[in-house]
Amino acid sequence: MPLNLPDFPWDALAPYGAKARTYDGGIIDLSVGSPVDPTPQIIREALAAATDAHSYPQTAGSVPLREAIVDWYARRRGVELTVDNVLPSIGSKELIAFLPLMLGLGAGDVVVQPTAAYPTYAIGAALAGATVIASDDPAEWPAETRLIWLNSPGNPDGRVIGVEGLRAAVVRARELGAVIVNDECYAELNWAGPEPTPSILDPRVIEGSRHLVLSVYSLSKQSNLAGYRAGFVAGCGDLIAELLAVRKHAGLIPPAPVQAAMVVALGDDAHVQVQRERYRSRRDRLLSAFNGAGFRVDSSDAGLYLWATRGEDAWATVDALADRGILVVPGSFYGDRSPEHVRIALTVSDAQVDEVVARLA
Repeated sequence: MPLNLPDFPWDALAPYGAKARTYDGGIIDLSVGSPVDPTPQIIREALAAATDAHSYPQTAGSVPLREAIVDWYARRRGVELTVDNVLPSIGSKELIAFLPLMLGLGAGDVVVQPTAAYPTYAIGAALAGATVIASDDPAEWPAETRLIWLNSPGNPDGRVIGVEGLRAAVVRARELGAVIVNDECYAELNWAGPEPTPSILDPRVIEGSRHLVLSVYSLSKQSNLAGYRAGFVAGCGDLIAELLAVRKHAGLIPPAPVQAAMVVALGDDAHVQVQRERYRSRRDRLLSAFNGAGFRVDSSDAGLYLWATRGEDAWATVDALADRGILVVPGSFYGDRSPEHVRIALTVSDAQVDEVVARLA
């Protein structure tokens, strides 16, 4: 029996991409948040040095990798963990898509996602046969809820949930006996200040107990490792042990050279600062250009996107920008509550940012 999965939304964007390509000067693709800057040399060297990978890697992650994840959470997030609280994954999307299945969810169980949501949360619920609902209000989460997805900083909207909001969500999840997970992949790209955005594992949030609480992270954004598929999950030791057992059976193991590269990436903050400032510059210029062209940018306090509207149907905005050779994503790809917003990615070169500014002027 075929799985009941939705159509891949980007297929609907293809005609607008074709139109943008006809523009004199070609397309500037602001629709996908895929890094365009080089992977830092120290990380590539670590990968190259580990290519004699003749034996099977550990599903749990090498000891140096687990220690590097623990050290990173302590140094950058103010979170104290042990190696039993962390687990590497093959990027974060794989983990997000299969988490409901790995947790044993099924028919009758409810998965909660944000109202403006990364589509993979719903895909994961569909793969497990669970029901997904969209709600940002913990008071609305029903008794049947078994898994709650938070996304702070958010994709697509860049919304940041503060410590009090995270704590309220954790309190409600405990009332329901539900697993609660924050997808925190953009935490280092915080435009409101120099420190990362709050983690759901922050001691002020969990108040002494990690039970049923998880944080998901990826190095794709902060270290330009999208092609490496380098992610991890951290938090409740019981859940980490459960996920590890499933992943051993399924053979879900990050390759050994990638694990070695992750150790170096997690231990070096300098390259993250360089990349963050690249994105800050691009964001400032694009924000000014779109504001000048009559757009209002909402939220967008962190992450790789501007969440923008000019008060019309999002597809009309997509079409108008395609006339100028600029491709963006309609808010409808992320739920039905943002019919007038578009998502604008910051992941283009400085020269392309300059060209967008010129086309919007």
